[in-house]
Amino acid sequence: MKNDESKNINEEEKKLEWHAFFFITLILFPVLSIIFIGGYGFAIWMSQLFLFGLPGHG
Repeated sequence: MKNDESKNINEEEKKLEWHAFFFITLILFPVLSIIFIGGYGFAIWMSQLFLFGLPGHG
């Protein structure tokens, strides 16, 4: 009886781990990379606009 329960819990943990893995690799990392790259680009754009001027200008 106890072995069956632990086997059942083990299978549920494996299923949850696979779901977490797919969530992280297919949703979380792509979204975070878009946010970070977009934020970096926005920071460069704003620094050019307010601090350094447009590239090739002047």
